[in-house]
Amino acid sequence: MKFPNSVISELKYYVYIYSNPKTSEIFYVGKGKGNRAFSHLEDKKESAKVRYINELRKQGYEPKIEILIHGLDEEETALRVEASIIDLIGINNLTNQQLGYRSSTFGRMTIQQLKSTYEKEKVDISEPSILIRINQKFRYSMSEIELFDHTRGYWKLKPDKANNAKFGFAVYEGIIQEVYEVLYWLPAGSTFNVREEEVPPGRYEFIGNIADETVRKKYRYKSVEHYFKRGNSNPIMYLNI
Repeated sequence: MKFPNSVISELKYYVYIYSNPKTSEIFYVGKGKGNRAFSHLEDKKESAKVRYINELRKQGYEPKIEILIHGLDEEETALRVEASIIDLIGINNLTNQQLGYRSSTFGRMTIQQLKSTYEKEKVDISEPSILIRINQKFRYSMSEIELFDHTRGYWKLKPDKANNAKFGFAVYEGIIQEVYEVLYWLPAGSTFNVREEEVPPGRYEFIGNIADETVRKKYRYKSVEHYFKRGNSNPIMYLNI
């Protein structure tokens, strides 16, 4: 299956979707130009997308391919549209392996998250606490349980010292995204979580709960950038301990 050249010249960059022809469930979002939209039909690499297509074919169906938007002059515009669709549907509901382009910076977020990103209201923490930077794992569309599990583990730290922390702060790009009351720390993998990844040796996770609402209002969506010196890449920081 291919587009004729006369169509390709009009398409320019575009965003496309693959869906189940029986249920209309969208299972993949992509962007490209030319005949990119059809390339996945011949893909042989092991992936959730390929498995989904193969399962459809076993049932006698082919995926439905639709163009969401076309005629885009710049690739970056297509990338941002693709990212917004992935954020809207949810990466966990798709076979895409990665979030969309710069989704962690410009992707779907609440009004409070958006304001905090640019206002950067400074806050000083007075209680014994541990700041936990989750920059590599974070996305604004994370569920409550996903954010909790990625904040509480798995970390290299001194458990005796960490156990003195009353609160644990989920920090992304210097902004507090959530506040947890820390009860105690355990070797990583000791408790159930939703993370589908191997547990590294010598790491720890904490048991706890979302902090009281008065504490959340005091700290959530405030900036703690001033606690981190430039060049400091350690994801863990102890305060007042």
